[in-house]
Amino acid sequence: MRRAGLLLSAVPVIATAVYLLLPPDSPDAPAPPPAATAQPALGEAKDRAESERAADDAVVAARPPGLAAPEKKELALRLVASAEHATTDWRGTHGIIEDADDGCGYTAGIVGFCTATHDLLALVETYTEDHPDNGLAPYLPALREVDGTDSHEGLDPGFPAAWKAEARTPAFRAAQEAERDRRYFEPAVRLAKLDGLGTLGQFVYFDAMVFHGPGVEAGGFYDVRARALEQARTPAAGGPEKTYLSAFLDVRRATMLSRYPDLDTSRVDTAQRRFLKAGNLGLATPLEWEMHGEHYTLR
Repeated sequence: MRRAGLLLSAVPVIATAVYLLLPPDSPDAPAPPPAATAQPALGEAKDRAESERAADDAVVAARPPGLAAPEKKELALRLVASAEHATTDWRGTHGIIEDADDGCGYTAGIVGFCTATHDLLALVETYTEDHPDNGLAPYLPALREVDGTDSHEGLDPGFPAAWKAEARTPAFRAAQEAERDRRYFEPAVRLAKLDGLGTLGQFVYFDAMVFHGPGVEAGGFYDVRARALEQARTPAAGGPEKTYLSAFLDVRRATMLSRYPDLDTSRVDTAQRRFLKAGNLGLATPLEWEMHGEHYTLR
């Protein structure tokens, strides 16, 4: 994930300052920071997204495949890759690794696993359980030490080369994809279905979970959802789907800008918002969008 944990721990203070300085109807004014009393509800939502419950399982099973359909999942992964890596060839991104100087430390792999936000560490730990002699295993002590920070201590100079080399192995590519699905894709799709959202809404949740992280902290995915629920009802609660998704994107964009005022928010503005305004709730192809100034088309 790009921004969670340590990075988003600063969001309440920053968001409060920006909120007080800007008029509430300003397009750049973020939603007010969440109240602490929302934490139990956030935990409940996370638990429903990540845990099997008989009643919820029945609801999910009764809904169409949506984003879980193979062709729609492929579409979603290409859309995310255009935002994370400026390409729709997501299968070519397993070996990407860089430090973008955004406080996330090293960002690597298909969904931007980060050394500062725990998901890269979790991936390497899980992978090492099955493949103890892998080229990343020697860096586990350093990864544990820097977890939650943007430090490179113990990782330089060899970690980027080791990541790229390991990413050439089918086993590590499969491990990245399994971790992406377990941590981001499956919980996002499950919760979106419980909220009554169609394929586009499921993608909106997935992309938000990748970017904001699957946490209940301020600025995390569940916090964004909770604040959207203060503005609109989900379809499962009787609200119009477009109205709810619009509110969700509003809150999400404000959350992104509260941390990085100059951040390119095209993944919301000229991709997801465009699909929503067109009424493409089924995420039907062909799709056209702009990301970071580049035009993309998928048919």
